[in-house]
Amino acid sequence: MAESEETLTYEDIQHISDFLLKTTKYRPKVAVICGSGLGGLADVVQEQDVIDYRDIPNFPQSTVQGHRGRLVFGHLAEKSVICMQGRFHQYEGYPLWKVAMPVRVFKMIGVETLFVTNAAGGLNRNYNIGDIMIVKDHISMPGMTTDNPLKGFYDERFGKPSSPVTELYDRGLRELARRVAGDLGLGEAVREGVLVQVGGPSFDTVSVFNMLRRLGADCVGMSSAPEVTVARHCGIRVLGLSLVTDMAPMESDLPPTNHQEILQTAKTRAVDVQNLVCEMISQLPNNNDSVQPS
Repeated sequence: MAESEETLTYEDIQHISDFLLKTTKYRPKVAVICGSGLGGLADVVQEQDVIDYRDIPNFPQSTVQGHRGRLVFGHLAEKSVICMQGRFHQYEGYPLWKVAMPVRVFKMIGVETLFVTNAAGGLNRNYNIGDIMIVKDHISMPGMTTDNPLKGFYDERFGKPSSPVTELYDRGLRELARRVAGDLGLGEAVREGVLVQVGGPSFDTVSVFNMLRRLGADCVGMSSAPEVTVARHCGIRVLGLSLVTDMAPMESDLPPTNHQEILQTAKTRAVDVQNLVCEMISQLPNNNDSVQPS
């Protein structure tokens, strides 16, 4: 689907956030974007208010298998949260500003902390399928070719046009993730590294994978960088988790990656990611104003 490059205004996005605030009693300070095969995290949210994307004005639609296409409000680890069960991708035909637009909506409804999860291919030869990588930084291949989700958003109510991005992924949240992972017995499976985002939808060639590894990337995926860039632009702190669902082939005689295998690996390991996120959320500061009076 071809989408116009014309961005939504501040008032347009405020209209979406006002719609959501009228539709749910929850006022979450925490948001979670669920990656491919990781949408089960939203299913454990208690006392849910569920809003389908198709019912939200000016909201994109998710078309990829493993992305259900709905917002789930409710309680997770005794905190009010909003879970995005299905994200958007550039390869679906959306411009990057629209891929990341829900994050601006989150900011307007009061979100302060964002958890971003994704399925990714391992590039680091020391990684194993099923490892969970805490993202410490990312390389955006679309961004390196001037395709940036901040293009066109010059209203400073969204954030300063040239905001620094030296620490996209919050250091304190990364430290918390490492500690919680150890407490849960996941220490040996948890890594910390660099995610590179490519455009997709096809998986890349052996030569591309080798190039990306030489650039310093530990995992490769087709999402997350736009949402994280926008989150930091508007002052939301971010924790990123990549589940290594396959190893990117570095030799031409190795079997190719396919989406079904990725979903199956995500399903097998998803509970560990879910437990890690839930325990981290439980240790965030309490917010006593997260639910409106009935």
